[in-house]
Amino acid sequence: MLDKNSRIPLYSQLMDILIHEIQNNMKEGDKLPSERELCKKYNVSRTCVRQAFKELELGGYIVIKHGKGAFVASNRFNQNLQSFYSFTEEMKKLGKEPSSKVVKFEIMTANKEIAKKMNLDSEELVYKFSRLRLADNEKMMLETTYVPYNLFPGITKDELNKTPLYEIFRKRFNTVVEYAVEEFTPVLTNEEEAEKLDIEVGSPSLKICRYAYNRDDRLIEYTISIARGDK
Repeated sequence: MLDKNSRIPLYSQLMDILIHEIQNNMKEGDKLPSERELCKKYNVSRTCVRQAFKELELGGYIVIKHGKGAFVASNRFNQNLQSFYSFTEEMKKLGKEPSSKVVKFEIMTANKEIAKKMNLDSEELVYKFSRLRLADNEKMMLETTYVPYNLFPGITKDELNKTPLYEIFRKRFNTVVEYAVEEFTPVLTNEEEAEKLDIEVGSPSLKICRYAYNRDDRLIEYTISIARGDK
């Protein structure tokens, strides 16, 4: 119970109790007791409960859905951005099983925008494919990737479903991604992105534009990713 004689604010004491419950007795998506239930159980004001909820939300422990209540937040995955990384290798380091599912695949003529970004000749062929990136079968990101066809002929949809792109580069074409440049932008997911990622339309997400280069400073991959904000 709360100690009303303590110098520790009541909302902070309530936070500690709720964090203990979340970490030991609850799982992702579980609903917390309502404000009214917590007020009655711990004999505190609604202001106290709301302050505790606010701090828990800021700390990433809960998600508050207006009109529905407070829910245990999704587990988040830390990503070191100080050095080059790949989704597959980073998930393995976290003890997660990475996988990809190709949802679109085509070989197309590069339009002016893509040709300019990738320094390609006009109407040069490129692969364009969209993949869902998963960790332990949980959807994490939706990626749309462009790769020059003439540098990597013969890549198939089936191959991409089974093998990471950088592994295909390395094993089949003796090409290694030496470095990458990324641009990050906070966005709200549109209807198509939300449907594929199983989240609500308008959910906060992170848009990542990735430019990957080989040892000759040739751009060999341009990828636009939508990463779930709750992950």
